[in-house]
Amino acid sequence: MTADTESSTRWQTIRKHVAGLPVRPNLVDYDATCATFSWDAARHALAGLPGGRGVNIAYEAVDRHAAGPNADREALRFVRADGSTHSLSYAALAEESSRFASVLRGLGIGRGDRVFSLIGRVPELYVAVLGTFKNASVFCPLFSAFGPEPVRQRLHLGGGRALVTTRALYRKKVAPVRDSLPELQHVFLVDAAGDPEPGTLDLAALMRDAPPYGEIAATQPEEMALLHFTSGTTGTPKGAIHVHDAVTAHYATGLFALDLHPDDVYWCTADPGWVTGTSYGVIAPLVHGVTAIVDEEELDADRWYRILEEQKVTVWYTAPTALRMLMKSGTERAAAHDLSALRFVASVGEPLNPEVVVWGQEALGLPVHDNWWQTETGGIMIANLVATEIRPGSMGRPLPGVEAGLVARDDEGNPVLRGNEALLVTQPDTVGELALRPGWPSMFRGYLNEEERYRRCFVGGWYLTGDLAKRDADGYYWFVGRGDDVIKSSGHLIGPFEVESSLMEHEAVAEAAAIGIPDPVAGQVVKAFVELKPGFEPGEHLRLEIIGFARKRLGPAVAPRELEFTTSLPKTRSGKILRRLLKARELGLPEGDTSTVEVPR
Repeated sequence: MTADTESSTRWQTIRKHVAGLPVRPNLVDYDATCATFSWDAARHALAGLPGGRGVNIAYEAVDRHAAGPNADREALRFVRADGSTHSLSYAALAEESSRFASVLRGLGIGRGDRVFSLIGRVPELYVAVLGTFKNASVFCPLFSAFGPEPVRQRLHLGGGRALVTTRALYRKKVAPVRDSLPELQHVFLVDAAGDPEPGTLDLAALMRDAPPYGEIAATQPEEMALLHFTSGTTGTPKGAIHVHDAVTAHYATGLFALDLHPDDVYWCTADPGWVTGTSYGVIAPLVHGVTAIVDEEELDADRWYRILEEQKVTVWYTAPTALRMLMKSGTERAAAHDLSALRFVASVGEPLNPEVVVWGQEALGLPVHDNWWQTETGGIMIANLVATEIRPGSMGRPLPGVEAGLVARDDEGNPVLRGNEALLVTQPDTVGELALRPGWPSMFRGYLNEEERYRRCFVGGWYLTGDLAKRDADGYYWFVGRGDDVIKSSGHLIGPFEVESSLMEHEAVAEAAAIGIPDPVAGQVVKAFVELKPGFEPGEHLRLEIIGFARKRLGPAVAPRELEFTTSLPKTRSGKILRRLLKARELGLPEGDTSTVEVPR
């Protein structure tokens, strides 16, 4: 973003805010903490299974709390559609998850067997996640908005033996494909009410009659615990394998990146059907013994503000798409609510536009802290921290224990090697492929049944993320774009995020997406798709005004040459803008698998 007087003033406001924090941060001295941190030390902060029997995510998240002074503390507080709440304490969650584990064991579902979920944010989902871990089985969440084919595909690829779902979802999305899933032996309905569908089981009845499970199954740090399928628009979904030792990273990143303290009321808005909703909607907050808010309904601006106010949320972790929707609804909605309990706001899912960071300061009284990670990393890798200055538009700096670098790429986009080592970009503000040195605990251990695909992710001693980024002189990383999203125009590498963020500075623009389209002279030029805020109407005058606005900020070489208004940008159901889908539609190319694309409401 090109600096001007206005943005410079707002930059100072954000820097002044972070100097007067209401709670002493867990990480105060970034450089000193990075210098002394070790993953082994982080492991020692956790309990480990009694008797030295290994490590189990469920024990660290629930049972150790249930056996101590946190037994009666609210672990999960569910907000119903009408705003009323119901809670599970750590003791109750330990009991219920053990019953689910007992149900699995009674049906012969054991170590390494895959247990899937296709269900909304209801208590049974969280019980199933933790009960599966206790039984040494592998949990695999599915997003409840998937259609029958993506459900079938993931159950087949993952070898699902059991599925937790509802009657309605079973009828609509599982029953039509059940005959093609011979490995799916057990389907649990959470709402069978004594009358399950043919071929399904009444979960409530099974849990009521389940004998005590006893001691949590012994699981080793490298034992598979989670299977997360990625949600690309082309190719076969990849099943990323994560292990029980990932809980070490969930603990450390919850401590540093989310600044969780014992008395926090924490709300992660991500659905557990996605990795964020599992890592930071279930595991990290419970490991820290905090109270986690769970909204059983979908995004609505007034409802979300009411939840923040009424539940006295202190730490809020959400997505750029949601924040942009709130921004679109105006700051007056936020001003109508008492958000004084809120002390920290973070965002993940896709890059956070600088305007959203600034809007947070204006509307919430707090800037939004962007961070970066992937399904494959299993946890937050790079973040804007509570005690350090925020550079709007930056991903932040690598967390303690995370070694990041930028790998040089040749003209064909391949990593450059010097012997067996990847060549790193060292010059500040130079684009390279973001890479991580392997070894952090939540790093994926493979793609299920795709060893070659997994090996290709590691080159010259680094895990290659596929994202292009720059690093400034102070070590802050700046997202440029996915490797296949970057626009090459007249010798320039143009990151779509930079263009989109500049467009969002215009008062009429709610959201934007930028792609490259063919040009006989430049190779590619930038085309932007813009969604307008309420009160603005598309038209030629406004189109030219926005293009001119962008040219002043970005220069003619980078600014969009073309601009098209749209009522809705295509996104994944986890909120990421699908630039590749926009490009396919623009050029008349095959769209690929669109089963994970959000349907506009």
